[in-house]
Amino acid sequence: MADNPFAEFPLERAIGLRWTLRDIHARRLKLSPVSDEDLRVLMELGLVELQEDEPVLTSTGAAVLSG
Repeated sequence: MADNPFAEFPLERAIGLRWTLRDIHARRLKLSPVSDEDLRVLMELGLVELQEDEPVLTSTGAAVLSG
């Protein structure tokens, strides 16, 4: 995977996906529910997985946020 997993997306979409990662990490899902499309993309990129039907960051997803 490239250093920036969002490189293939337009800037606005990449920013939105990064914010979605932050919302998942901070557990702000009641205030900012994750769209099915965003969840699908983040899972395909290996940044998010479902645990007990809740999205959580993978180690790769956490590294993207810290990098």
